[in-house]
Amino acid sequence: MALYGPAGFYSSGGRAGRRGDFITSPEVGPLFGAVLSRRIDAEWRRQGEPDVFDVIEVGAGPGTLARSIAAARSAVAQAGALRYTGVETSSSQRTLHPEGITSLESMPSRVRNGMVVGNELLDNLPFRLAVWDDGWREAYVTERGGKWVEVLLPFDVLPPSLPVSGVPHGARAPVQDAAASWVRDALALLDDGCVLVFDYCVGVTAELALRPWREWLRTYRQQQRGVHYLNQPGTQDITTEVCVDQLILAAGEPDSVRSQAQWLSVWGIDELVAEGRQWWEEKSSAPDLRAMTGRSRVREAEALCDPSGLGSFTVLEWTTTRS
Repeated sequence: MALYGPAGFYSSGGRAGRRGDFITSPEVGPLFGAVLSRRIDAEWRRQGEPDVFDVIEVGAGPGTLARSIAAARSAVAQAGALRYTGVETSSSQRTLHPEGITSLESMPSRVRNGMVVGNELLDNLPFRLAVWDDGWREAYVTERGGKWVEVLLPFDVLPPSLPVSGVPHGARAPVQDAAASWVRDALALLDDGCVLVFDYCVGVTAELALRPWREWLRTYRQQQRGVHYLNQPGTQDITTEVCVDQLILAAGEPDSVRSQAQWLSVWGIDELVAEGRQWWEEKSSAPDLRAMTGRSRVREAEALCDPSGLGSFTVLEWTTTRS
């Protein structure tokens, strides 16, 4: 309700971007999409360069990443094989999607050849909340006296990811059934392909249970941290760090786990930055659009690879092939 309901944050205009409420990697600039295009080309080639190759971006927001990928002119696009779909729950954000992509409210049912991409998606999916009160209890939300409050009730079945000892009183931890199910379902819709997710993650749920919960259960609005997650629903984003162990329980071990900085390096960000420097040096006395784009790549790369920021995000890849 707070994020996607009729008066929810994303339904009423909240979004990523420099003029929005928070910055994600695509909003830093087009470099992120250019690197991702290289990964898309590699997956297309791995699959034998099929005539139709679907890229499904889930949580596409206003279409910023789609625009960057289109501008990168990947090999699969130049071959006429790329079919790009932006899945976005918010109807107001779907109206901002660029021409040339298919906009959907929900996931397609089947993809023969392709990739499913989720950038800062899993942290935004609804999660359950466990609270340690002489044992784990689940926090439910109800309304009392015009305010939203929590009620703690016993779990019917204790989630296996929750630690059972050494937990301080009042500790909290997310139970991310929706995120885990999303990865499993994304893999299931692919006949041949890969699921690629970028997010702020921790390896095991127990790590969050030992940290102050306000560090990992966060709200954002207007480029700043917001108020308590039960206050003013619909006016702020609500997000949690993603527990990789819960994803593995549902979808199995990923084929690759890297930091975003490592992943960008593997897929050629340094080459693109060097290319950008060359463009700038060639035209610095009278810079054209390509030269200005090249110069901006240096700044973008610094932000995308920042070890204290976006560079510390986790990139997980699962690959599936069905005969």
